[in-house]
Amino acid sequence: MSSISPADPTLLSDGDVIDVATEKITHIRDPEKPPTEDLSTVEKGPEVDIAESGDPYLVTWNGPDDPANPLNWPRWLKWAVTILTSLGGMATLMSSTMIAPALLAISEELHTNDATTQLTLSIFVLSYAVGPMVLAPMTEVFGRKPIWVSSCCFYILWNTVCGFSKTNGVMIAGRFFAGLGGSVQYAIENPVLSDCWRQEERGLSFAIATFLPLFGPAIGPILGGVLTGSIGWRWIFWVLSLFDAVLMLLAFFLFPETHAGTILHRKAQKLRKQIDQRYYTEDERDGKSLSKVLTISLARPYRLLLTQPLIQLMSFYLAYNYGILYIVQSTFATLWIERYNQSVSVSGLHYIAIAVGCIIAAQGGARIMDRTWQYLKARAEGEMQPEYRVPLMLPGAVLIPVGLFWYGWTAQARAFWILPDIGIAIFSCGIILGTQAMQAYVMDSYSKHVASASAASQLLRNIAAFAFPLFAPQMYQTLGYGWGNSLLAFVFIAIGVPAPLILWKYGARLRAKGKPQW
Repeated sequence: MSSISPADPTLLSDGDVIDVATEKITHIRDPEKPPTEDLSTVEKGPEVDIAESGDPYLVTWNGPDDPANPLNWPRWLKWAVTILTSLGGMATLMSSTMIAPALLAISEELHTNDATTQLTLSIFVLSYAVGPMVLAPMTEVFGRKPIWVSSCCFYILWNTVCGFSKTNGVMIAGRFFAGLGGSVQYAIENPVLSDCWRQEERGLSFAIATFLPLFGPAIGPILGGVLTGSIGWRWIFWVLSLFDAVLMLLAFFLFPETHAGTILHRKAQKLRKQIDQRYYTEDERDGKSLSKVLTISLARPYRLLLTQPLIQLMSFYLAYNYGILYIVQSTFATLWIERYNQSVSVSGLHYIAIAVGCIIAAQGGARIMDRTWQYLKARAEGEMQPEYRVPLMLPGAVLIPVGLFWYGWTAQARAFWILPDIGIAIFSCGIILGTQAMQAYVMDSYSKHVASASAASQLLRNIAAFAFPLFAPQMYQTLGYGWGNSLLAFVFIAIGVPAPLILWKYGARLRAKGKPQW
């Protein structure tokens, strides 16, 4: 790099002075002008000093250490926000499988056939495909907290209605609308992590953020079986609503706004009110109206899904992952009730095996992710790439089919109960590891619009989670647990093994090819 000559005044703007010894340019503010603020794009590009932009009215962070920036919050507050939103996700995801042990009781009381009863379980997951495509971009316009709180209250209302339902029509409608509110989890989980945690810390944060929500579908049927066998299936819905209501109360004290654009917008509003109407943020530079901004934001997830090859590949991979996950979770209780002749309450206890697999993978995967990231970053001399998340996908791609084979053939042989549970635990480990890696990969690839990118990548996933369990009973009746799960494993091998290799080798090209026009 050539040195800067102090004899060349064209390189200096008004108010700039140069230290001849160090050749460092310093900006001296004109006392007649309003104070400027440092612009720091932490983790979103190189640092830019406001002196270079020459615009004293652009509102940004007060330097890289600004305490208002969520990345600089104290760790206890980051963890409070992370755990609170994760518990909210656990509550809504518990709703997707908690009624599995109660399906027979619900069917008898509401007088429905097997297919309609299965729809009662799956319709909740279908709404997960619809909600995030609207809620995620709204969090980029109105902020994370108001969208999360209002959606969770909507979930509480309709989930409570399900507990009072007397007909299957009311039950299905209540489940769908409750799912819409609960789907906000998919709209804010990754964005909140991106808001609060730096890249080198995300493995640890993912240990909690992915474990708790995915722990919900595992622990839900255990509680569902206990509640159904003791005080009745209606209390499944009421207990969940009460739990989520407590979280909403805590949110008023422990959940500050985390979206950088919203925080800076509020800061600019305050400056415009108190000092000068000319203050604005980067997002307000073009002067778009709220309706225009909202229209662009609502279209963004669909545009990403249609134009980004990386999002398309990831969504296809995630779709099959979650499809087989919900096949296994929705039929797991049936295996123990019908094939092992166990009670509803006892059948729910086997979901502990899924929980154990989730715990092991979440904690181990977090450490592997952070250490792998640091190693690859050091090897590349400080260069950071989203592909550094890919190695964690490989053990997941191995454990998922291994777990399916093990679980399927031991269940087919009616082997001692611990053997199918070991297989399902191995399968759960693989699901968690793969999910952690894929979510972190999308987050790093689309850091400017994490919410929209995450929603786009999860659309097909949630449709698959709804559709796959609908044909699961017929598949197991025709092929049995052995060949049924083997079929799922073989298809996963064809999809899951090439995907990490493609991302590792061609991920950067796919991202460049699909560079979005924001």
